[in-house]
Amino acid sequence: MRQGSSPDFCPPVEEGVVFTFEDEEGELVNLEFLGLLIHGGRRYGFFFPVTEDAPAGSSGEVLLLEVTELDEEGQPVSFALVEDEAIAQEVYAGFSQATKDIYRFA
Repeated sequence: MRQGSSPDFCPPVEEGVVFTFEDEEGELVNLEFLGLLIHGGRRYGFFFPVTEDAPAGSSGEVLLLEVTELDEEGQPVSFALVEDEAIAQEVYAGFSQATKDIYRFA
C-alpha cells in the first residue's frame, strides 16, 4: 500500500478502487479514488475520472469532493463538489504535498 507524507492524508486501501457517482443530471460517473485529506477539520476526497476510452490519470484531471456525510463507522458515504476556488486550491496544495512521492501532477 502506498503512503503519503502527511498525517492528514489517507491513501486508498487498494490501488485502482473505482466508485460510481451520480451527477446533477443523473448520469453515472466512474471515479478512481486517490485518497482522502483532512483540511480545516473537513474531509476531502480526490478522484480521477475514468471511462472506457480514458483510463485513470489519462485526462490529467483531478476531481475534489468534500465528504458531506459519514456512516456509523466513520466512513464517507456522501460527497459534494467543492465550489469555493480558494478552498479547493488550499486543499489541492495539501494533497499535492502529501502525495509528492506517489503522484506526479503538472
